[in-house]
Amino acid sequence: MHLYLSGYRGTGKSTVAELLGHQLGVGHVDLDREIERAAGKTVAAIFQEVGEAGFRQLETASLVELAQQTPRVIALGGGAVLAAVNRGIIERTGRCVWLQASEETICRRLAADQATASLRPRLTALPAVEEVRKLLAEREPLYRQVASFIVQTDDQSVPAIVERIVGWWAG
Repeated sequence: MHLYLSGYRGTGKSTVAELLGHQLGVGHVDLDREIERAAGKTVAAIFQEVGEAGFRQLETASLVELAQQTPRVIALGGGAVLAAVNRGIIERTGRCVWLQASEETICRRLAADQATASLRPRLTALPAVEEVRKLLAEREPLYRQVASFIVQTDDQSVPAIVERIVGWWAG
């Protein structure tokens, strides 16, 4: 079974996946990086060329492929749960940890990440904090649907988050 990490951008999925994969001895993969590798361009460039709908098709194709491979930790993109087919894949092929953070923490982390603007496209024309609030409200029921375990990442170190997940996974 795969161990999926879901949650909004900036909640720590990619960073936690790397340490968690090493800790569990199963390796890890970041779905957005896998999409970029396959497409030969950044997520932002993909959005610019084919829009969100085109990106979501690539996302599903990559998830289908990864789900058939050797079990590992898979950091999902923040919107991977939007497609019912993706939620089904997650539920059939693994267990999912929902990484949560407050709107304020997410905005602070995204603002501090120099790569955010070039790698992560804006999804609305709203100011950043309003975009986060709107999308979190839309996605929370979907994150909850696929989650087997929930970890709050506000004010938590990556090793502490990984320790909580490893304890749950082993139990």
